[in-house]
Amino acid sequence: MTLARSALFAAALLALTPPYALLALATAPLPRMTRYRVISGWSRLVILLARSILGIRWKVEGRSHLPRHPAVILSKHQSAWETMAFQMIFPPQVHVLKRELLWIPFFGWGLALMSPIAIDRSRGIAALRRIARRGTERLAQGFWVVVFPEGTRVAPGERRAYQLGGAWLAAASGAPVVPVAHNAGLLWRRNAFVKRAGTVTVRIGPPIESAGRDAKTINALAEAWIETQQAELCPNGGLA
Repeated sequence: MTLARSALFAAALLALTPPYALLALATAPLPRMTRYRVISGWSRLVILLARSILGIRWKVEGRSHLPRHPAVILSKHQSAWETMAFQMIFPPQVHVLKRELLWIPFFGWGLALMSPIAIDRSRGIAALRRIARRGTERLAQGFWVVVFPEGTRVAPGERRAYQLGGAWLAAASGAPVVPVAHNAGLLWRRNAFVKRAGTVTVRIGPPIESAGRDAKTINALAEAWIETQQAELCPNGGLA
């Protein structure tokens, strides 16, 4: 049954994505926020399809912690699920991402119109400066900025070094950091065709103020909170 549901979900995505990509391209002349609201509809549809076909539901803890003004979200990254579900959970947002994602047919075309902060990771300090410059612009435009500090999807129970990009932006802009932990990877694993039914828990932490703190300090505070929550959400790497 799980395999059949996963196959049906894949077929639904195949039917939905190309026409929606054409709709996304048609939004090019519109203002940034209008483009976002139209194009993010694809992600909302995918998450709703995942709930109805795959049985993947979700609950959000700590929503009251969200500040009233745009902030930098530092989150664990385990699957494709959270990149789409966050568009239902959080205010309008842009992502810091590797520029190669914009080259993917259909998906990348729509992504490019959502005002992302695309970077060349190999450029080091120049990439950090771009994140700070573009990120400050997006915050001023009313967008939140989502950063996955480990830089790639990491399986439940595992971790990688937290990169400074998001914390660097927070320190440069003065925006608070909202740390986020979740266990989406238990149900929607990286590159896995078969997806499991269940409930994803998204846990939002108290905002970390950036005033008077440097990027390393902000990053360390976010990492400590996120990884502590991950240990609870994914005990024994999700095997328990």
